[in-house]
Amino acid sequence: MNDIVVPEYTLEDFTQSTAPFDWLYQFKDDEFLMGQLCEQVRIKAGDLKFRGFMKLWKAYLKSRNAANRLVIANNVSDFSEQKFELFTGEWQADDSGITSYDRYGNEIIACNHPIMPIQRLVNIDTDTEKLVLAYRKRGGYWRSITVDKKTLASANSIVSLSEYGIAVNSENAKYLVRYLTDVESVNVENIEEINSVGRLGWIEEHGFSPYVDGLLFDGEISFKHYFESVQEKGKFEKWLNLVKKVRSESKIARIMMAASFASVLVKPTNSLPFFVHTWGGTEAGKTVGLMFATSVWANPQMGAYIHTFNSTQVGQEVSATFVNSLPLVLDELQIIGDRKDFDKLIYTLSEGIGRTRGARTGGLQKVGTWQNCIITSGEQPITNGSSMSGAINRIIEIDCKSEKIFKDPIHVVDVVKKNYGFAGKQFVEYLQNPINMQVAIALQKKLYKELSNGETTEKQAIAASVILAADRLTEDLFFKDGIVLSINDISEYLAKKSQVSAHERAYEFLFDYVAMNHNKFVPSDFSEIYGCADEYHIYIIKSHFDKIMRDEGYNSAAFLSWAKENCLLEHKPGRNTMNKKIMGENTNCVCIIKPAQNENNEIEQVDTGDLPFD
Repeated sequence: MNDIVVPEYTLEDFTQSTAPFDWLYQFKDDEFLMGQLCEQVRIKAGDLKFRGFMKLWKAYLKSRNAANRLVIANNVSDFSEQKFELFTGEWQADDSGITSYDRYGNEIIACNHPIMPIQRLVNIDTDTEKLVLAYRKRGGYWRSITVDKKTLASANSIVSLSEYGIAVNSENAKYLVRYLTDVESVNVENIEEINSVGRLGWIEEHGFSPYVDGLLFDGEISFKHYFESVQEKGKFEKWLNLVKKVRSESKIARIMMAASFASVLVKPTNSLPFFVHTWGGTEAGKTVGLMFATSVWANPQMGAYIHTFNSTQVGQEVSATFVNSLPLVLDELQIIGDRKDFDKLIYTLSEGIGRTRGARTGGLQKVGTWQNCIITSGEQPITNGSSMSGAINRIIEIDCKSEKIFKDPIHVVDVVKKNYGFAGKQFVEYLQNPINMQVAIALQKKLYKELSNGETTEKQAIAASVILAADRLTEDLFFKDGIVLSINDISEYLAKKSQVSAHERAYEFLFDYVAMNHNKFVPSDFSEIYGCADEYHIYIIKSHFDKIMRDEGYNSAAFLSWAKENCLLEHKPGRNTMNKKIMGENTNCVCIIKPAQNENNEIEQVDTGDLPFD
C-alpha cells in the first residue's frame, strides 16, 4: 500500500481549477500508482457530489498530451549520411534512435538506431505495396530491406525484422509500427514510388519482366539472384556466331535452342506448359545443351539460372511460378529417388498450376501458375510405362543415344558463359509489336494443323508447333541462314497416340507381367498362383489384378471399362469379371483377350465372337 495522502479538495477546486489534476499528473512516471490515487481522488470528488471527475481527467490528459506533441510536431530526421530528410512529426529521429512521448509525457522508444522508409514499391503484377527500409546500427553502415505492408502493419509480425538486425522486440514493436506508419503518411511526396515485380515473364498491360524500364525486384530474397541472372553480358555477335555454327551441326541443339525461345510463346498462343527432355550417357553434352539454351535469356552458369532436380515439389512449383513465361531449366533428373513422387511433380509442372495450400496466418496461399517450356536433362527418360497420359502428352523426349550434341563442348561453354542474354530480350521486343505477335500466333496455328494430320496426339502437336514457330521466327530475326527445323525433324521425338494411351500401355504391361511371372500362371502345388492362361486369354485373380495395377500406377476400374469397350475383356453380363476354375477352385478372375497373330507374328484384331470360353 502507498502512504501518500490525497489532499482535501473543495468542489471549487474540481470545477474551477486544475489543482487536483496537476497533483495527480506528477505521478505519471508510475502509471499503476497514479491509477490508484486517481481512484481515491474520484471517491473524494463523489463525496462532494461531483460526478464529472473522470471525464475532466481524460480531457486534462488529452490537453497535456497535445501540448507535448505540439512542441515536436515539426521534427525532421537527422541521421548521419541519410539519403534525404523526412518529416517525422511527433517523433525525434536522430543517430540515437527514434523516440517520442506517451500521453503522460513519458518517453517511448520505437527503435534504438536510425531507421527510415526510403522507397515505396508498387507491384505491377499484384498491385500490392512494399516499403524499402534503410537502417543503420551504431558504428555500422546503412543497410536496406524490402518489407511488405502487411508485416509493417502489425506489432506481432514486425518483430520478424529482428532477424535482419533491426532492433525490434515485443516491447517496442507497437511503437515502431506507429513511427513507420506516421512517417510514411506525412512524406507521400518525399518517398519515391517505384514500379516493382516479384517474378519474370508476361505481365498484363505492362510488358515483359524484367524488360520494363525502371522496374525493381521486390520478390523473395532467395529468388533475387535468379532474377538478376536475366541480363545481358558480353557481346551479342560472339554469341550469335557460335549459335549459328552449332545450329548447323546439331539437330538436338537446334531443338533445345528453339524450345528456349518457344517458352515465351506458350502464353500468347494459349498453349499449355510442356517439357523438352534430353537424356543419354554422360558424354552426350546434355548439361552443355541446357547452358546453350539458357544463354538466350540469362547467365548459364550452373546455380545462377539453371537448377537441379534436387528440390521438393513445393520448391519446383515456386520456381515455375517465378520464371512464369521464361523456361524452367532443370538438370540431373537422376537425383530424384522416389519415382512415384517424381511422376507427381512432372504432372504438376506440366499442368501449369500449383496445389492449393494453407497460409501460416490462416486462409489459403495464392496458387501459383505458369505457362512456359520446361527444359530438362538426365541419364534416363523422364517418363516410364505407368506415367500418366496427361504428363506424357506434354513431354517431348529426346534420346541422345550415342550422339554427342556438340563437337566442341568446352568452346561452347566458354563462349556462352561470357556472352548471353541479348537474343531473348530482342525476341520479346519483337513480339511486343502487335503485328509481329499476330504473325507468330498465325504461324503456330498453321504448323499445328500440319502436325495434327500425323500420328501424334493433339497436345504433342501443340508443343511441337510452338517450338517450330519459335525456330522459324528466330531464324528470320537472328540467324538468317536458311536452317530451320522441319516437321520430320521433330516428329521422330513425338509420342504416338498409342504410346500416350495409359490403357494401351496397361494392356501391354499385363502380357509382360504374365511372361515375367510364367510359373505363377501354371497350375502347381508348389508355388503361389496368380491366375492361368490359354491360347486366347489370360486370367488374373481379381484381387491380385487390382494390386498389380495399383502398384504400377494404373487405374484398374478405368482400364476394365476401356478393355470392355474395345472388346478386349471377356466378362459376365453387367460385370467386369468372370468365374474360372483354377486348381479345382472357383475364382473370380479378370479375363483379358490376347491379340491374335498371323503367320508373320504380327498382331491382328481379334474377333471375339468365335472364341471358345469355359
